[in-house]
Amino acid sequence: MIYENARELKAAQDKRLLFFGMSGLGKTHVANLLRDEGSWFHYSIDYRIGTAYMGEHITDNLKRQAMQVPLLAELLRSDSIYIGSNITFNNLAPLSTYLGKPGNPALGGLSFAEYMRRQDLHRRAEINALLDTPHFIKRAHDLYGYSNFVCDTGGSICEVVEPDNPADEVMKTLNANTLMVWIEGSEAHTEELIRRFDRAPKPMYYQPRIMRQLWDDYKRERGVEAADVVPDDFIRFAYARAIRHRVPLYASLAKNWGVTVKAEDVATVRDAGDVLELVAAALETMR
Repeated sequence: MIYENARELKAAQDKRLLFFGMSGLGKTHVANLLRDEGSWFHYSIDYRIGTAYMGEHITDNLKRQAMQVPLLAELLRSDSIYIGSNITFNNLAPLSTYLGKPGNPALGGLSFAEYMRRQDLHRRAEINALLDTPHFIKRAHDLYGYSNFVCDTGGSICEVVEPDNPADEVMKTLNANTLMVWIEGSEAHTEELIRRFDRAPKPMYYQPRIMRQLWDDYKRERGVEAADVVPDDFIRFAYARAIRHRVPLYASLAKNWGVTVKAEDVATVRDAGDVLELVAAALETMR
């Protein structure tokens, strides 16, 4: 790790942190607090995915939908209108919408083959965005003059790396350039995330092996064929089962590559100073 103890972290002139963990536990919250302090560059992996690597796919999908409307199709062909996504750090809906949900096309579902094709695009984009971290550390310093850097990862980081593989390219890159911090949730947090997801299900990325198994399990348990799968019902089913498979992966990431802070402690931080004290305490606890 680039900091071995709290003293090294606090004394560093160029602090570099990376937060990972389940969506909804505070990664973007702490990154925003650090950015708001004024000397931190905020690098969002999901934003990078949705702009640099998936932006064209997202826009083409929007245009494909618009081309089904004769008036819009005519205007698009004559370059009279512009269609694009307005993705932000705090609004990743264009990316989620593009990933989509498999199932009955009459309910907005994708064929499972198309769904998995988009999942694979996301996997490659996420790996590339994570490997871009050193570039953005340098860019933040050289171009914008930021001395400190925080990387806000997506919840699916654990799906695209091998936590126990010391030769994993992504993990070696991140470990050499940042202090990785796991925001660990409790079982109560997991249950709350599942309840929250049930109210507003959204597409997510999972390992291909996991997703294919969930697809087969769902069809068998519901007694339906692929064309009859209700997209939102499947996404809820997948989330409730797959989210728990991530916990041991996050734990391995923290054990092998970083430190751990509790989600309930993250919920109490109010400014950049609080965030640094929390991470510093985690370094000392690890020792």
